[in-house]
Parts: sequence; structure tokens; C-alpha cells
Amino acid sequence: MRNYCLKIQYSGKNYSGWQIQPNVKTVQGEIVSKIETITGIKVNLIGSGRTDAGVHALGQIANFQIDNDLNLFKFMYSLNSILPEDIAITEISEVPLEFHSRFDASKRSYLYLFTDEKSPFYNDYSYHYQPVFNLDIAKLNEISNLLIGEYDFTSFSRKKTDTENMVCNISLAKWKKVKNFILFRIDANRFLHGMVRTITGTVLQIAEKNLINEEIINIINQKSRESAGRAVISKGLFLLNVKY
Repeated sequence: MRNYCLKIQYSGKNYSGWQIQPNVKTVQGEIVSKIETITGIKVNLIGSGRTDAGVHALGQIANFQIDNDLNLFKFMYSLNSILPEDIAITEISEVPLEFHSRFDASKRSYLYLFTDEKSPFYNDYSYHYQPVFNLDIAKLNEISNLLIGEYDFTSFSRKKTDTENMVCNISLAKWKKVKNFILFRIDANRFLHGMVRTITGTVLQIAEKNLINEEIINIINQKSRESAGRAVISKGLFLLNVKY
């Protein structure tokens, strides 16, 4: 038995998220199907995490085990040649059998993009949201800095979830303006379902209403989704990278 690790880029526009689901098109499902086409074997492809419908990835990591001794260069070329244009395998390597892309990950990084320019070239990959450009970046960072540390992030997770452990450790939460974009990057050991988009929307809401920065702590302490703000739309969100 051999264990292979893939680094994957994808546009989430045409997919109902990463994870295989019945009767819908998913990124995981597409890759598993194409691996089966090449090898004749339906593998269990394990992703580092689930991205929601419409969310993109620049550095998703996934692994699968198979008896075959694959020629890595040939396999990656063959896989990319039959995958849809909106999914690409950028790296492949053989890893130890005990490697698990989800459980072994120590840090995951997400990036959210806002733009103040209406453009057909930005439309699928950023949120055209003018109000954020009227806000003070320093205040957005002051609010977000209060998220750094280990907390129960129930307030920022979707109500219906099968996750019991709601504690995450955020190590970075930073806003930055670059030309006609505003970027929000957030790093943590793990994220809950819908957490990044809800945190992003909540920080914006606090800044837009000119509430005290510490309101973000009050929201954390309430452990209730109703206390947090709206989740921003999915198309501006990217899984940036995963560290091991």
C-alpha cells in the first residue's frame, strides 16, 4: 500500500463545495472519479478540510492510499488532462502511510478578497462591496486582533453541524488594502463550518456600526449564532494554504 498527497487548486464557482454529496457536483467527487478512470480503483480521497459551495482553493491538500506504484509525473499529467479546467493538481508526492491530510494539519490559512471595482474579471473571485473601502483598516485590524487565541467559536459556526469540538486557535487575523482590493487573511489550527465568512461579516458589522472593538469578545462569549453578523458571500473566499 502507498500513500499519495496532492496539492490542488480549484475554482468553486461550479461546485457544491469540496465534499462528495449525493446528486450534486463536488470537487472531491470530480477528482475521485478521474483517479478511478486512470487506475480502475475508486480511492478514498481525504481533504485537509471542507470548503463550502462557491469557495475556491489555491492550496487544498488531499491524500489517498492505493496499492499501485504510481509514476508521479505521468499520473499528474494524466489526471490534469482529464480533470475539468477549473480543477488543477499542482503537486503530487508519496508520503508515509500514516500521513492524514486532515488530522495532521497544524495550520490552515484563508484569504478573503473585496474589490471596489465592478469588473467581469474580478466578479467570480471577489466581493464587490464598496462600504468596506470607507472603513478604517486600523479599526478592522484592532477588532480582528481580539480574535487571536484559543476560544469556543460556536457563535461563528452554522447552527446545524455535526462538530462537537467548537474550540479553535486563531494565530493571525489581518486586513490590508492593496490598490483596488481589500484583503482579509485569517490563520488557525482549524475552522468550523462557515466560520471564516461569518467572522469576516461580523468584523465588518462592528466597524460599520462603529461599535466598541470588544463587541467581538461579547459575541464569542454568547456562543450563539444569532449574536454574530451575517456571513459574507462565498465567492470572495480562498483556502490559501495548509501547513503540516
